[in-house]
Amino acid sequence: MSDSLQCPDYNFRLRDWPVGAQMLFVAFGALVLVPLLTGLDPRAALFTAGAGTLIFQAVTRGKVPIFLASSFAFIAPIIYGVGAWGIPETLCGLAAAGVFYVFLSLIIRWKGSGILHRLLPPVVTGPVIMVIGLILAPVAVNMALGKTGDGAAVLFPAHRALLAAGAALAVSVLVSLRGRGMLRLLPVICGIGAGYLVSLFLGLVDFSPLAAAPWLSLPGFVFPRWSWEAIVYILPVAIAPAIEHFGDIIAIGAVARRDYVRDPGIQNTLLGDGLATSFAAFFGGPPNTTYSEVTGAVALIRVFNPAVMTWGAIFAIGFSFFGKLGALLRTIPTPVMGGIMLLLFGAITVVGLNTLVRSRVNLTEPRNLVIASLILVGGIGGMTVSIGTFSLSGIGLAGLAGVILNLILPEGRGPAEPECVGEATLESGMGGGDNVS
Repeated sequence: MSDSLQCPDYNFRLRDWPVGAQMLFVAFGALVLVPLLTGLDPRAALFTAGAGTLIFQAVTRGKVPIFLASSFAFIAPIIYGVGAWGIPETLCGLAAAGVFYVFLSLIIRWKGSGILHRLLPPVVTGPVIMVIGLILAPVAVNMALGKTGDGAAVLFPAHRALLAAGAALAVSVLVSLRGRGMLRLLPVICGIGAGYLVSLFLGLVDFSPLAAAPWLSLPGFVFPRWSWEAIVYILPVAIAPAIEHFGDIIAIGAVARRDYVRDPGIQNTLLGDGLATSFAAFFGGPPNTTYSEVTGAVALIRVFNPAVMTWGAIFAIGFSFFGKLGALLRTIPTPVMGGIMLLLFGAITVVGLNTLVRSRVNLTEPRNLVIASLILVGGIGGMTVSIGTFSLSGIGLAGLAGVILNLILPEGRGPAEPECVGEATLESGMGGGDNVS
C-alpha cells in the first residue's frame, strides 16, 4: 500500500475506489439492518448514509476519515413511532433529533465541550442506553420464535424459526469472538448470511418480491409530517448518541493520530452529524451516526485518507437505485433478523452498563441511585405521562426524566466507603476515571 494512501489529508483519487467500496461493505450489514427492523426502506437508508457522509465531510472540510450510517440507538423509538403515529410522523421526530445535535454544537461552540458532561453525565446516559436495549427484548424474542415483533401473529413454525435464528446468532457470536482481520468487522453480515442459508433449506425464504422488483428505481423516499408527540418522544433519545459521538471522534483521532476534537473541532463534527441526521429524516432514512466498524477497518488496513469515505458514500448512493437489492434484503426471513436482534439489543444494554462502570458511577450514592432507578423502571416499565392529547412514555420519558433529575437533585456526600474486602476490591478493579456525578 502506498504511503500517499496512508496520508491523513484529503486526497480524492480514482484508483482508491476499491478501498471506498470495502468501507461500505464493512458498514453495510449494520446500515441496512436498522431499516429492515424498523419498517423503513433499506435503499433510502443507503442513499441517506451516502449523502449524510458527504454532508459531514463538507462541514468538517474533509478532515475526518469516518463513515456515517444508520444509528442503532433509534431502533426502539422508530418501531414505537411507526406503530403509534406512522412513518411520516416518526420522521418528523427524527429530523428534530438532528436539529438537537445542531443545537448542542452551538452550545459547545459557545461554552466548550465540558458543558455536555455537566448536563449529561454517565449516570444519565448509561441507564438511557440500557433502556434502549432492554425495551426491545420482547421484540427480538418474538421474531426469533417466528412471530411478528409484537407477538400478535405467527409467521413461521417455532422449531424452524429457532433453527434459523440460532444459526444467525451462533455465527455472529463466533465471528465476533474468533474472527480475524477484516472478517471480525463483519459479524452482522456473516450471521445474516448463515441464517439465510439455513432458511433456504427450511423453506422460509419467499423470492416473489425479488422477481417482481425492477432492476433500477428510485429508493422508497418518504417525507416527514409534523407531529409534536413524535418530536417530544424521540428527542430525549438523541442524548445518548450525542455523547457517544465524542467517543467515536476521539477513537478515530487516536487511530489516525490526529486531534479531531480540536481540528476540525467537536462542534463541527457534531454539526455535521446533526445535519446528516436531519437530511436522512427528510428522505425517509434512519438517523445517521459515526460508525465504529469503519473506524476498526481504518485501524486494520491503515487507510487514513478521508477521501476513501467519499468513495464509500458514492457507492452507497449508487446502490440505493438498484431495485433488486432492496427486494433481496426484504427476503431475509423474520427469524434471521430476530437472531441478530437477540445479540444486538443485549449488546446495546451492555454498552449502557459499561458506561456506568468505566465512569465509576457510585450507584450506592442516593442521588445516583434515584436517577438510575427511575430511568430504568420508567423506561422499561412503559410509564406514560399524558397531558390532554399529548403523551410521553418509554425511552423519551426516561431520558427526559433523567436530564431533569440530574439538574434538580442536589449533590450528596454519599455513604461512607465500604469496609468489606469484597466491595473494596470491586471498587478498585472498575477501571480508571472518577465518579463524574
